[in-house]
Parts: sequence; C-alpha cells; structure tokens
Amino acid sequence: MPSARSFVAALALLALAAACADQPAEPAETALASDGLPAFAAAEFSSWSTPDNMQSLDGIDEDFNTEFLDGCPFISPDGKSFFMASNRTGSMGLDIWVSTRASRTDPWGKPTRLPEPINSEFNDFCPTLGPDGHTFYFVSNRPGCGLGDIYVTRFRGNDRIDEPVNLGCDVNSKGDEASPFELNESGSGRVLYFSSNRAGGLTAEAPGEEIGDSDIYVSHWHGGKFGPRQLVPGVNSAAQDGHPNAGSGGLELVFFSTRDGTVGMQDLYVSTRSHSNRTWSEPVNLGADINSTVGDTRPSLSRDGTTLYFGSPRLGSEGSSDIWVSTRTRE
Repeated sequence: MPSARSFVAALALLALAAACADQPAEPAETALASDGLPAFAAAEFSSWSTPDNMQSLDGIDEDFNTEFLDGCPFISPDGKSFFMASNRTGSMGLDIWVSTRASRTDPWGKPTRLPEPINSEFNDFCPTLGPDGHTFYFVSNRPGCGLGDIYVTRFRGNDRIDEPVNLGCDVNSKGDEASPFELNESGSGRVLYFSSNRAGGLTAEAPGEEIGDSDIYVSHWHGGKFGPRQLVPGVNSAAQDGHPNAGSGGLELVFFSTRDGTVGMQDLYVSTRSHSNRTWSEPVNLGADINSTVGDTRPSLSRDGTTLYFGSPRLGSEGSSDIWVSTRTRE
C-alpha cells in the first residue's frame, strides 16, 4: 500500500495537472494596444508596493513559508499553481514543492512535495512551467554535465510525468545553471533564458578555470532541441548576474545582480524592451523599496506583470529564506 506521503503527493500532482490542463498557449506575437504599440509598452504601471512576506496574506496556508529555506518562486501562467524550492520537513535535500488553489482569487493551499521522477536523492530546484502549461523545467545536481544542470519533463495528466531529460552540454556546462525560463519570441520562436557561472562569460577567467562569475544566457530552439547558449546582450556586467525571469509578454526581464549600486548583497534589477524582437534596455535597480540590505534573489513575474515574487532572508522571514511578494497596478 502506498505511504500517506506518496498518496498526498499524488493528489497534489492530480490537482496540478487539472490546473494546467486548460491553459492557453502563449501567443507567438506580443499583443498590440489600439495605437499599435505593444500592450506592455503602452501601459503605465504604478510603483511596486512594499514587499510582504507571503505568509502574511489572508487565508494562505500556515506552512507556505517555513522555518527552513523557501525560495525559487514561480507561479503558473493560469495563476493556480505556485512552485517553490524548499528543504522543509519532508524533503530529501532541496526539493520542489507546489501549492495550488481553485481560482486566482483563492488563497494558496498547503505546499506538497512533487513526487519522483522530478524530485530525487539529489538537490532539485529552480522550477518553471513553460508557456504551454505542461512543459516543466528545473535544475538538479544529479549526475550530468556539471554541478547543476537544467532538466525538462512534461506533465501528462492522470498522475503521469515524463522522465526528466538533461538539456545537454550545449546548454549546460561544468558549472551551475539556474532559473530556466522558456519564452516565445517574435522572429525567434522558442527560446530559453537561464543563468550560469560557467567559464567564458562576459568577463574572462584565468586559463584553465572552469567556473566564473554568473551571467545570463539564452538558447534558441532549433532542430528539435535548444542549441548552444549565447550571452544575452546588454544585461550582463562584470559582477554576478543571475536568475532571469521574463514577464509582461516577454517585454520585462527581472534578475539579480551584485553590480555597483546595489542596496545589499544581491539586488533585483529589471530590463525592458518595446517588442520581443528588440534588445533589452540598460538594467535598472528596483530600488530600496524592493531590495534589502541582504541577498534578494530568484525574482519572477506574474504573466500580466502586476505581481513580483522573490526569495529573501530579510528581516521578517520565518526561516533562512522566505518567499516575498510585491504588487502594482496598470494605470
């Protein structure tokens, strides 16, 4: 007979599959406003609100954040599944957990550990769901190309998950990869953004070095797979730059950086563009209203760009890191 833990995991997976089943595919072209400009560029947003610990939200399950490490937040395109990485009780190390809700206005339920083959005896983290609502990316330090590699699987419904596949050593490296995020770009099709501390990034390493500072990369889909990685123009610096996530129809890129001008150890930055086939703008620090004097990492945006999630050990966290949220409105 299956254990209570595996039964609960199966129920969570069924709820996740149901939440993902009817998600529309991400449009290949960015939606246009009435004046012909991209909808994001035509809209004006309010300022970001002061971040709240997710645990303080009305009705949220009392175990959403814990006294352990909770981070790597990512909300599904339909707004009904919330993925995170945590080493909370019940984990085998660093594992991927999911909280679900019946609608966008309902509070988040109790997070449940995803079952094998996603989680393993190794560390599994940095979860994201592709635009189709079924393709699932994550990072694991199970044996592969290097220290932490990007893997992809697919939710098939009826409690079925494809065996995770390593994206290969054209994408992965001997170093650590992080925060894979798939996007459909006009003129490019499927692309995968991620960060890596491989050697050979923006800043040259000493001869023979295999690990460098973290930079943000993109890989293009071609011939049935993601091809060799390329540095994303305009967003990297000589410091650490990582954990990219794109929102607002692919016109806004958020990530962390330790470049000059930060408030704390790692700050959250944003870069924008007017269309998905344009280059990214000079990154801008999100400021002291969002960032803290400690490390703020792994930001992710809701599909409509109005909600920002990230991990932080700032004052007010329950554990070594909690998930925090900030919101804004279209004006």
